[in-house]
Amino acid sequence: MTYCLAIKVDQGLVFASDSRTHAGVDYASVYSKMYRFDLHSDRLMIVLAAGNLATTQAVINLIRRDLENPGVPYNLNTVAYLYDAASYIGETSVRVQEQHASAMQRCGISGEASFILGGQIQGQPPEIYLIYPQGNYITVSPDNPYLQIGETKYGKPILDRMIAPATTLEDAARCALVSIDSTMRSNISVGPPVEVAIYRRNSFVVGHYLHLDYSSPLYASIQKQWAEGIRNAFTLLPRFEWEDGGSIGSEQSQ
Repeated sequence: MTYCLAIKVDQGLVFASDSRTHAGVDYASVYSKMYRFDLHSDRLMIVLAAGNLATTQAVINLIRRDLENPGVPYNLNTVAYLYDAASYIGETSVRVQEQHASAMQRCGISGEASFILGGQIQGQPPEIYLIYPQGNYITVSPDNPYLQIGETKYGKPILDRMIAPATTLEDAARCALVSIDSTMRSNISVGPPVEVAIYRRNSFVVGHYLHLDYSSPLYASIQKQWAEGIRNAFTLLPRFEWEDGGSIGSEQSQ
């Protein structure tokens, strides 16, 4: 299991991912889930991956191989639209899964993988796409300007409360870190180091990249202040009537 997310706001895109990979309950290792590619100056693309590690690595290797091969029908440098790149990654993922499907089924192991593709091609707005194991994909909307893959449920509430198109890139990045930290506190299959990439629209370069573990001062400070802030907010919640001198046995409206 892993947890990755991408956020689209008016100013650009934020990507975040953990780095824990499990091969059973007693074996965990660290692999980056965030991939950047050497592309032409008119485009930038980042891929986040979750699911079967062998599948994700095979897909990424094929993407990189195609970038070095001018004879392929298309690659990330030749697609005209970002959704074409999403289709290409989806097709590549399905092909890899089908290649090993029989062996995986005999072992009772899922070869499925999900991806988030984000970036911008010159002349078009920044976009993010969630690519399913079946090869199809979806994008975001103004009402839902983020995408998640992997262990998504624990980190979703903060995103729903805080993220909107007008959110700044820096606030979106802080929100992404809190989302990942909330997930790590509730699920041991998600763990550091945490990677964060911030892309400002029309720049075609990653403006800021962070690689954080538990000992990183920034990450430790965010953890501490967020926890303290939640506890302080909790103490300010309205009191029950009986806490202010009301009758303990009195009926309360539901």
